[in-house]
Amino acid sequence: MARLDLVFTGGDVLDGTGAPARPADVGVREGRLVLLPPSSGTPAAAVVDAAGLVVTPGFLDVHTHSDLLAGDDEQREVLRRAPLLQGVTTEICGNCGISPFPVPPERGGPVRELIAATFGPPAAAYASFPEFAAAQGAARRNHLAALVGHGTLRAAVVGFAQRRATPEETRRMCGLLDEALAAGAAGLSTGLIYSPGVNAGTDEVIALARVAAAHGKPYVTHLRDEMSQVESALEEAIEIAGAAGSALQVSHHKTAGRRAWGATVRTLARLDRARADGLDVACDVYPYTAGSTALLAMLPPWVIADGVSAMLAAVADPAVRDRIRADLVGGVPGWENTVGNGGWDLIRVASAPNNPDAQGRTIADLAAARGADPVDYACDLLAAERGDVTILSHSMHEDDVRRVLASPLTMLCSDGVPKGGRPHPRWAGSFARVLGHYVRDVGLLPLADAVHKMTAMPARRFGLRDRGLLADGYAADLVVFDPQWVADGATYDDPLAPPRGVRCVVVGGRVVVHRGEVTDTRPGRVLAVTGRKPAVPGRR
Repeated sequence: MARLDLVFTGGDVLDGTGAPARPADVGVREGRLVLLPPSSGTPAAAVVDAAGLVVTPGFLDVHTHSDLLAGDDEQREVLRRAPLLQGVTTEICGNCGISPFPVPPERGGPVRELIAATFGPPAAAYASFPEFAAAQGAARRNHLAALVGHGTLRAAVVGFAQRRATPEETRRMCGLLDEALAAGAAGLSTGLIYSPGVNAGTDEVIALARVAAAHGKPYVTHLRDEMSQVESALEEAIEIAGAAGSALQVSHHKTAGRRAWGATVRTLARLDRARADGLDVACDVYPYTAGSTALLAMLPPWVIADGVSAMLAAVADPAVRDRIRADLVGGVPGWENTVGNGGWDLIRVASAPNNPDAQGRTIADLAAARGADPVDYACDLLAAERGDVTILSHSMHEDDVRRVLASPLTMLCSDGVPKGGRPHPRWAGSFARVLGHYVRDVGLLPLADAVHKMTAMPARRFGLRDRGLLADGYAADLVVFDPQWVADGATYDDPLAPPRGVRCVVVGGRVVVHRGEVTDTRPGRVLAVTGRKPAVPGRR
């Protein structure tokens, strides 16, 4: 056999299928895997002793918001390292209905407002998937695949108007989606609690999901409600996928707010029934009881009906603030009322670049310190930050998190929002937390099952045909970790603290993490995904 570039010898292999660990050597030649018998002695340019360690495929994070993390500044570099240090070799971005493409140049304004409120400045927008891929440059160490955001399509065609799309507008959105999917985008995403996606009717989403189905790519949804109306929101998602003939991926599945705690017993059973009825359905989850999103999402959708700039002007009006207060108490039909279901004391500022002293503190405490009403404080903070405020929402129950994580239908995600300040620790900790806390310490699921949820299962779901398995000829994306030592280091107070126990990460056959330290090698790229025939997810 020809000389290998790299070989890991003496370790236990978990190949991603869910099969038990077995001894084997794992070699790399020209960016591809070569599986070998244990202690094969095959010559290689570099030999790594993996005795006592586990070798797995690189992890796939199916839900991130790292669309605009390109750039050379120090903060972005620190943020880019966080998933890599826990073994994530591929990220799926463009989730929750927000992607920076496809944006017709003449309609860039509304989309840039949407992107700025989500990602912060600079709010780049790209005409096409290839343009977005080219703009990522040479900064990446791991790979990126991208969904097309329904909110972006709607902002580009309809704007933020609180109305249904016309047939012609729906046709234009479908055309933009079709072009992006044909060029290599990985699927369609919606965020039906966020403006402007919240304004769409079910029929509009069905039309778009049909386009995704025609390309053999999934419909990925942040449900219209994850709180008290989560079950009806899930029914809508199942209706959309069924009518469109598309695969369905329920994003970061949760039942949040006290009135919904425990509902995962019913929602998971409903997903099981849908699968038994022939629907290609799966979900993902992050292993924490707090969520994270934009502060804008805590306000009723009418507030942002005319875009972010108009919203910032409107919330200066005391009458508008009074109406917001009334709607937080009484609710708005079709709107997930996070504050009304929990309270401002559960909403913690994660990122407010111009107000760093606010980061890490709740809106309730910040308002009390100023002797202000929480709505007034939130509106003033949004104005000071031009809408760019990210929050944490402590709203889930641990029993529900564990129930979803243990389900055979569930993959793992971080839902990472990589921004400065005090971001959610899930960006730096999700995968290590599952391997250490939920597998080793709690015993919630076997290690082989956890690795399957992080590798082969998501690779199949998103059509990444040569990833997710340790098999001859597959892309050489690898993680080597110590199963007795691996653990998350990130906390709510120190959200970017690195994990422990992850010894080596390989992307495209090149070492990007060595002995827990990130190297200067940057082999990552944006992956163009070809279509596939939908198939029920599961083990090979």
